[in-house]
Amino acid sequence: MDIQNLLEDIVGAVQPHVGQGQVADYIPQLGAVEPNQFGISLVTREGEVFSAGDAHVEFSIQSISKVFALALVLSNDGDGIWKRVFREPSGNPFNSLVQLESENGIPRNPFINAGAIVVTDRLLSLTGNAAGAVRELMRRESGNASVDTDHRVAASELGRGHRNASLAHFLASCGNLENPVDDVLESYAQQCALSMSCQDLALAARFLASNGLGADGTLVLSPAQTKRVNAVMLTCGTYDAAGEFAYRVGLPGKSGVGGGIVAVVPNKCAITVWSPGLGRSGNSVAGVAALDEFTTRTGWSVF
Repeated sequence: MDIQNLLEDIVGAVQPHVGQGQVADYIPQLGAVEPNQFGISLVTREGEVFSAGDAHVEFSIQSISKVFALALVLSNDGDGIWKRVFREPSGNPFNSLVQLESENGIPRNPFINAGAIVVTDRLLSLTGNAAGAVRELMRRESGNASVDTDHRVAASELGRGHRNASLAHFLASCGNLENPVDDVLESYAQQCALSMSCQDLALAARFLASNGLGADGTLVLSPAQTKRVNAVMLTCGTYDAAGEFAYRVGLPGKSGVGGGIVAVVPNKCAITVWSPGLGRSGNSVAGVAALDEFTTRTGWSVF
């Protein structure tokens, strides 16, 4: 298969979708991003890199960071986090307060905001610097030592993050935070505001397509843990559109409201797509279309 030509064909095929949807203007810095952009990168299990379109443009990874924070907690702390976070699809918006209250402060999964706040809280307890730990993992796996938080985006999120603050205070009221709310929220905003390109992210995610094997030949996760992270990505990684994403794309994936999506073909490759326009559930319109096109053309799907 000529992967480079395939990616370039996909860039052309999804052009009608580029610019569709809405940028995440509730975070002012993200609202200013030019919507008519699209990039795609693929990194094979063996480390070959293929990119097309705007694959080298950096963007805010947002909720994609939740996968890497979860991987670090599982790696450092085993399965203890699952006493504080469930593993079920939410069926509700990613920032739902109603669901958290009805389930007594135990978030439905680690990829909705409440669940990710609990994961960040645990990572903060384990490392003393949760955002720094995620950043260092990204730098190491991508090979890009300049990966860093965009502090303008982080400040923009904290200034408008009233819903996340509500979730965090409710979690604390239920005894499901170990650290001060403000410290957890700052760590969470900094990790979500990491700025990376499609190529950086595909490289960083390669361990999820390689049974947990990192870029330096050591395990980021055990094979069993990798399987479980991918499973939660498949069922929960695209919020209340997880069923639609599984139907159209058929891969484990994690989206972010910066317009990026990371997807994994186990034992083959990691793929990142990016286009800022979001659909109703907060997933990139052109990104989902591109991944649909990719799995349809290649037949590379977990189904």
